[in-house]
Amino acid sequence: MLDSGVKIRIGLIGLFILSISFAGSGEAQNAFSYKDLLALKRVQDPEVSPDGKWIAFTLREPDMEQNKFHSHIWLVSSEGGAARQMTSHEKGESHPRWSPDGKTISFISARGSSQQVWLLPVDGGEAHRLTSLSTEADNQGWSPDGKSIFFTSDVWPDLPDDAAQKKRAEEHESSGVKAQVIDSLLFRHWTEWRHGKRTHLFVVAVPDATRESAKTNTAHDLTPGDFDAPPLLSMNSSRWFDVSPDGKSVAFTRSPARNVEAWSTDTDICLVSSEGGQIRNITESNKGWDGTPSFSPDGKFIAFSSQEREGYEADKSRLALYELSGGKVSYIASDLDGSVDEILWAADSKTIFFTAEQEGGSALYSIELSATAKAKLLYSGSHFGDLSVPRDGGFAIGSVDSILHPAQISRISLSSPTGWKPVTSENNALLESRALPSLENIRYPGARGATIQAWLLKPPGFDGNRKYPCLLLIHGGPQGAWENGFSFRWNLMTYAAHGYVVLAPNPHGSTGFGRALTEEISGDWGGAAYEDIMKAADWAAAQKYIDADRMGAAGASYGGYMIDWILGHTDRFKVLVSHAGVYNLESEYGATEELWFPEWEFKSAPWKNRELYEKFSPHRYAVNFKTPTLVSHGEIDYRVPIDQGVQLFTTLKRQGIDSKLLYFPDEGHWVLKLKNSRLFYQTVLDWLDGYLRP
Repeated sequence: MLDSGVKIRIGLIGLFILSISFAGSGEAQNAFSYKDLLALKRVQDPEVSPDGKWIAFTLREPDMEQNKFHSHIWLVSSEGGAARQMTSHEKGESHPRWSPDGKTISFISARGSSQQVWLLPVDGGEAHRLTSLSTEADNQGWSPDGKSIFFTSDVWPDLPDDAAQKKRAEEHESSGVKAQVIDSLLFRHWTEWRHGKRTHLFVVAVPDATRESAKTNTAHDLTPGDFDAPPLLSMNSSRWFDVSPDGKSVAFTRSPARNVEAWSTDTDICLVSSEGGQIRNITESNKGWDGTPSFSPDGKFIAFSSQEREGYEADKSRLALYELSGGKVSYIASDLDGSVDEILWAADSKTIFFTAEQEGGSALYSIELSATAKAKLLYSGSHFGDLSVPRDGGFAIGSVDSILHPAQISRISLSSPTGWKPVTSENNALLESRALPSLENIRYPGARGATIQAWLLKPPGFDGNRKYPCLLLIHGGPQGAWENGFSFRWNLMTYAAHGYVVLAPNPHGSTGFGRALTEEISGDWGGAAYEDIMKAADWAAAQKYIDADRMGAAGASYGGYMIDWILGHTDRFKVLVSHAGVYNLESEYGATEELWFPEWEFKSAPWKNRELYEKFSPHRYAVNFKTPTLVSHGEIDYRVPIDQGVQLFTTLKRQGIDSKLLYFPDEGHWVLKLKNSRLFYQTVLDWLDGYLRP
């Protein structure tokens, strides 16, 4: 997907029980704004302690003046209550993980001169550094006996040890030469140049009172060789590896040890001894993507996500089971049409809990380990993520979010589906003091006889007798969806609270509405999905409270592509916004990094199937351009490179069409820095207001 790695989620009203009436409040009076959005704290990466009493999490607090987030580790009771800050270093901390005995929290921090794994005693005392690799450390996790920590680091695979890694880095830095000699593809990814490095999995011993730290914290590379483990294609996964309950082996995802990563999605689950040695590939026969390995607590199975078709990153992710005693792979919950996301074992190893997409949202399911078992729906209508369970099970801890509230950590009942309750309360005070939009779930007739779902947001203090301007928002992917969760990048309630009726449809290509609807977008980018969006505009124009003469549209990535396509095919919108959109399909193919994506979507490379690339490339319809358009793009966007936005802007200006280019030299596919995000919202809203709210 063009937007791989991030999903945009839109939520149902009422989550976190913010039952506040704003009846009669005006849209300009104390309404939620983009400044409020950027002031919200971000609660992330929770993990419950082994005994189930505490939750460690990361709290990122925005600092607009310094243009950065202050990220620290906090603790809160799993029953709720006041949270306690555990770390406070100016360099920040993230990714907290509990030791098996619950006495220590490991975390990632750039304290000192580089990013390393640190250890913090829970009962008090100073944190101390565990790793000291020149190539730094990330994504750490404990062994079941608490004697080791596993983590990842990006290394040059041809060098034997860290001393050689450090020497080469110093030689590169002192040479004064920035040029590179490149002999393979996928030499850059998202926003980073790879410089010939690979991600490897390491293990390091955790010292105790009877061992000297200096003699025991030398890290050992478990996955040497010219491949990534985990691979760059990680499919939104937060589980890069897992350690067996007996601590003797590690399951991890890796790319094949061959130079095809740019045009193949084939990744495999592998096993290696926790002390290193021979690597065994357990999913070699499957040519699609395999990832997110998770050992059962009894050590008999590995559950993982698996896609069947190579080259198709939006293929259905199946729930797979590998039986360690016999090497058999089976697929369960196959009756579900949606893709499996997070996987969580029950403490007794008899049940698996997992999340899957479901019609504009996500759902939490359970399934028994039985050949005839079917998945049981536990919860739906919300977005669940970052799940973890204590040693004895019975409940899970996870992030739950909605359109009216960013993610809060919640305690989720598993023994019986009786619901969940938030245990953190960050941001409640700010949101309770603001007038928020209302939300409706609508459906309308779309292309090819399909019924299309969309989210409709109305401004605070909505008056059905008024006429409002309407903003149609188009999601990325195209195999993605506006889901029922909170987004800081495309926050729908910000636009609605500003005074727009917002319509966010899930047209052909959207996920969570059946595989048929998802797969019909491939080879048809400007076909059924465009018709769905035009029918959404028809639906909006027919509403008595929407001014059909004041309608605009905006989108990013594939959504930006669709804005560019709209430019050449209709002038019914008064104003448009295109962020990081594909404008010229053929030139984009030659500059993007993940080639499997265009080759699947357009059935081959452009020199083999030029007709399809030409048919659906927006630049070929530039003669029809008329609508004023704001173009937004980031310089270090390697998924949809900057030339796409520049080509579009040049074409608009050369034809005398009112247009602006919002250029970010330090952003990639998304606008993430605080001041850049503020400028984005300011510029987009000013541009829209100039045409829709003069």
